Amino acid sequence: MSRFLFTTWPFPGHVIPHVTIAQALIGNGHECAFYTGSRAGKVLNTVAIRHFPFQRLNEDELWKLLFEEQSGFIHWRDFSRFQSLMRSWLLETISSQVEDLLPILEDWKPDAIVCDPTMWGPILVLHEKYRIPVAVSCYFACKVPGPDMPPFGLGLPLPKHAWDRSLYRLITKFVDFASRGFRQRANDIRQSFGLPPIQVPVSAFAGTMPLYMVPCSPEFDYNRRNLPKSVHYIGPLLWKAREESSAADFSTLRSDRPWIHITEGTIHVQAPLVLSAAARGLGDLPMEVIMTTGGNREPSELEIGPMASNVHLYRWVSHSDLLPRIAVLVTTGGAGSVLAALNAGVPMVVVPTEWDKPEVAQRVVESGAGIRLSPQKCTPANLRDAVERVLRESSFRENAMRLQASFSRFGGPSQAVDLLEGLVSEQKRTQEYVSL
Repeated sequence: MSRFLFTTWPFPGHVIPHVTIAQALIGNGHECAFYTGSRAGKVLNTVAIRHFPFQRLNEDELWKLLFEEQSGFIHWRDFSRFQSLMRSWLLETISSQVEDLLPILEDWKPDAIVCDPTMWGPILVLHEKYRIPVAVSCYFACKVPGPDMPPFGLGLPLPKHAWDRSLYRLITKFVDFASRGFRQRANDIRQSFGLPPIQVPVSAFAGTMPLYMVPCSPEFDYNRRNLPKSVHYIGPLLWKAREESSAADFSTLRSDRPWIHITEGTIHVQAPLVLSAAARGLGDLPMEVIMTTGGNREPSELEIGPMASNVHLYRWVSHSDLLPRIAVLVTTGGAGSVLAALNAGVPMVVVPTEWDKPEVAQRVVESGAGIRLSPQKCTPANLRDAVERVLRESSFRENAMRLQASFSRFGGPSQAVDLLEGLVSEQKRTQEYVSL
């Protein structure tokens, strides 16, 4: 029996995939605990997993900074502002993370840390300083840079020609140059813990951890090559359990026409752009439109306007119940929704609204499983055209089913368990932890 400590930000798309791994580990006789914010407490209590809450990190300020005070879009004209935001979140929280985690390491004594790729304390400090194995566990794709890959975060298409590759190399050099102060700050933090500077971006340094797990298939992640040996694709980490039941009554929906599901994710805080466009653009068409507010917003709170009889708005529906029955998913690009849809062989229209959602959307496009529609162009007419195209052209469904088959080659949580057990076994064979 081993102990695994999960360190993650308290955002649903970050916590829930890790819960699936923790449940599988517990089922194999191991102990698990989470270091995360109080917003994750409800989920962790539901599955009876031990929770070490943030002590020195101000969760409310972080939530406000990341989700309420800005849109999350990456624009070159806002590069300085965006970099400042990333520095506040990713770098300036590291010392507090380490201060919180050291007593847990000393008292609870985990055998390994399973780390959110955007929580950098374990990656930049704890792994080297205290020789504890760190497994990076991503939530949709590999973030380790690679040759001929677009710079991560901008949602750029794969390079098709030598000109594209040259352009991307120039963009990467520009980003590296503009981010030199960012990396210097990371090295200052490492120096304060007696560690040497890193010579590569943190995203590349994360690939030097002993294990790096990616919850999809290579076919969804650009069929990448030349990755570090630590990188393993494991398939989706989909959580099926939920405390509350769906309030949706699907028996009233017509089964003789396609069902279209519209979701803006679980933490969408901006205006209901996609829901409004869908209500107006898909109303009175020969389809059943099932819209959800994400569970954190009541339908009555949203100003969507009048809805046609074929449009149905719910607070939440069970994806495990709904996805096998729908023809198209319209989503803002949350990794959980997209991977769940592809796991069910469902094509989609993606309107990427914030953060890394453009990266998710572009992978859908490159794999041929759906259409990307920018938020600026998400009008009722454009959304209607996109949905009708996905319904009309069989290649979208065929490619979604191809990805579904590629996912089935992997074990998901069970494969993560095998890798994590191997990580701990290897650690115990080669060295002892230094005393804290």
